[in-house]
Amino acid sequence: MTKNNGLIKLLSEHKRDAVLILSLILISVIMLVAFSLLRGSGDHVQVELDGELVASYPLDRDGEYPIGEGNILAIEDGEAYMKHADCPDKTCMRSRAISKRGQSIICLPNKVAVSVVISDGAPDTDPDGVDMVS
Repeated sequence: MTKNNGLIKLLSEHKRDAVLILSLILISVIMLVAFSLLRGSGDHVQVELDGELVASYPLDRDGEYPIGEGNILAIEDGEAYMKHADCPDKTCMRSRAISKRGQSIICLPNKVAVSVVISDGAPDTDPDGVDMVS
């Protein structure tokens, strides 16, 4: 048996497997595209500190906002990102900027969670009375 005949025989034996694998890949790509298109932009970020909601900021207002004693959240051009964190690993600072519903930035050592949401009409809140840091 020649090399080409062996390859053809192998492909014909596993044709159904190849079709199944390609179908699964195609379905996965379609779902990924659909989810990214259906996930709309949020208009606010909610900030939780140690599991409690402590602030909500609009994404259309640029600024820097202190969170607790060690983090600074920055909002620029409709996206939020962690500008400063005093935690040792700084993973939250390496996270991508967020702007779509459901996206979040988490700082585990400082117990901070920032999530993009659609506003419920509630006013912006900040218990410390600090609006912005420059």
